[in-house]
Amino acid sequence: MVRVACIGECMIELSERADGTLSRSFGGDTLNTALYMARLGVEVDYVTALGDDGWSEEMVTAWTGEGIGTGRVVRMAGRLPGLYVIQTDPKGERRFQYWRDRAAARDLFDQPGTPDLVEALARDYGLLYLSGITLSLYGEVGRQRLFEAIDRARAGGAQLAFDTNFRPRGWPEPEVARRAYRQTLDRSDIVLASTEDLDLLYGGRGEETLMQGGRPAELALKLAHPSCRVMKDGTDTVVDAAPVENVLDTTAAGDSFAAAYLAARLKGADPEAAARAGHRLAGVVVQHRGAIIPRAAMPATVFEA
Repeated sequence: MVRVACIGECMIELSERADGTLSRSFGGDTLNTALYMARLGVEVDYVTALGDDGWSEEMVTAWTGEGIGTGRVVRMAGRLPGLYVIQTDPKGERRFQYWRDRAAARDLFDQPGTPDLVEALARDYGLLYLSGITLSLYGEVGRQRLFEAIDRARAGGAQLAFDTNFRPRGWPEPEVARRAYRQTLDRSDIVLASTEDLDLLYGGRGEETLMQGGRPAELALKLAHPSCRVMKDGTDTVVDAAPVENVLDTTAAGDSFAAAYLAARLKGADPEAAARAGHRLAGVVVQHRGAIIPRAAMPATVFEA
């Protein structure tokens, strides 16, 4: 199977309980996707930068235990991971607060070893996966180095999958984000988007703006209601999700959808079947607290027979 590189940031995650106490874990959108992909049998490496502290070491140990490759994790002396707190309302919707301005991951593409990393991304992977949050980590120079790696990888036959996951606070101003998104969308082979993300980014004209630069070769667009619009090779199909009654926490719903969608596509499923796989896994994930559900809670069947 194709080897996947998931590029982004993992942070220390603090989840606030109803009584105000906090539980500690680790999370980040692309890391969540990488972990669920690994659990679904995909060969995946996580590409990021961490510090030389105990929390960073715990992260690497945990990822290795989940079957995620860590050979592309850059370690920076004296640096720390970022941190975020999740607060969840009674309907399961979440709010995030971040402390990450000096996180090591922000300088991944501004290190002496960056040329070697760019070469490895172009040489060793058949699919690169990143998100809008990944784009927000780096400045203009870092993003251009990332785009160089993407262009070289695609020239060698690799694909780019881009999740539009958009957090306004990660960007200095909206126009910088729009420009970075357009540069990424124009390079993407598979786009995993949501109308919520796109409308936040483009001021209510998200779906229209997405198509202005040319429709991506493959698009899975999550709609406001629980369904996904899949477009590829002239087809345009809405795939509904089964209702979930016991929604506790929507953290990582989109990340797990992306993991199952891409894993299904890598296993040869068509986009509609891949969307159904995404819905199945996400439907289980939202019934648990936090981004990562226990391994024992993973559904027995994600892919169709």
